[in-house]
Amino acid sequence: MARLPSIPGYNVPAVEAWIAGNVPDLAFPLTWTRLEGGHSNLTYRLDDANGRLVVIRRPPMGELLPKAHDMSREWALISGLSGTGVPVPRALGFCEDTAVTGAPFYVMGHIDGRPLYNAEDTASLVPFEKREAMAYSFIDALAALHALDPQEIGLGGLGKSEGYIARQLKTWGRSWRASVEPAGLDDPRFYTLEQFFLDNVPAQGPGRIVHGDYGVHNCLIGPDGVVIAVVDWEISTLGDPLADLAYALNIWPDPSDSLPPNAASATSLPGFPTRTDLAGRYRELTGCDLTHLDYFMGFNRWKSAAINHVKNCQFIGFRDATMSTGIRTAINLIQTNWLFENNVVSYMFVGFYFESSVQGVIVRNNNFGPWDLTDCTQSASGLYIGDGGYEFTINDVLVTGNTFNTYAR
Repeated sequence: MARLPSIPGYNVPAVEAWIAGNVPDLAFPLTWTRLEGGHSNLTYRLDDANGRLVVIRRPPMGELLPKAHDMSREWALISGLSGTGVPVPRALGFCEDTAVTGAPFYVMGHIDGRPLYNAEDTASLVPFEKREAMAYSFIDALAALHALDPQEIGLGGLGKSEGYIARQLKTWGRSWRASVEPAGLDDPRFYTLEQFFLDNVPAQGPGRIVHGDYGVHNCLIGPDGVVIAVVDWEISTLGDPLADLAYALNIWPDPSDSLPPNAASATSLPGFPTRTDLAGRYRELTGCDLTHLDYFMGFNRWKSAAINHVKNCQFIGFRDATMSTGIRTAINLIQTNWLFENNVVSYMFVGFYFESSVQGVIVRNNNFGPWDLTDCTQSASGLYIGDGGYEFTINDVLVTGNTFNTYAR
């Protein structure tokens, strides 16, 4: 691939000069290749002249909330977890001097693996006979993380460890209330569940590192079909490991479920252990009492409803990274269905409408994630709307930006 003449968000000469002085054993020139995913953080693979691969990562351009896209936190995590048994990329260098390219960035080792976003990814990357091993490696990595004493590995300052669930309930309850009017949507069952969770918070054990968004979408699956690295640590903090476990388990089907699994989910294909099996594996590895696991499962689904209420049930404003193009974008929710059952809330994306004010470019699709482009009368490609950002190309102009997410730590 030809070397790109300019990279959005990166002052390439300044960044490469910094790399030359701080990341050893790279042979210049470097070739930059954009990597998909990464929660809209600007993530590139760098190929050096000798074929060595590394990855560089910085926040999206534009206005950010203080706790969103925290590169220093990610750097602290992958540095502190190195050598602990938790699979993370090798930490190579962190630049906190925003004068270099407008934001902090870090360089890490490249991992030959891919995340699983949907059933198609699973079908192509994890054959049937390897799915059991993949699922158990997923749980094993989380158990290894929760076994660590944060103080012993220099990560005791990530945040408050006590009262994790109470803080989360306060944050996401406030978030729901703040978005009711602009969303035009409220539901008394949200408050009933909130009060139930407040009244029944289980006693918390020792605080541990919680990833905060642990799932197969944030794990890299290697050629042998197992987890070889955990990535996207930007919202990690200290808290209750059972909340982290429950979040991780929510996407795994179980025969006890009253609803059929989402056929598009990465974990919906045959060959995987059940959610009960995975919870049992975690209990065997950690010795944790899972008596209250159902509480944490329900709490995470309630939290998911609150997150999607504020993110997807109201007009979401985007700030363009390339203001000079005159492009202004917006995304509006067409419809969202909410499902409350047995005091557990889940959510379903139904449809979105994406429109650019550039004349003639209209994109419609009903899937969340990498979107197929339709109804386009100008050249448009590469649209990705995910957790916190978007990118697309119109007439060879790359446009990237971020949504305004709320993170609770």
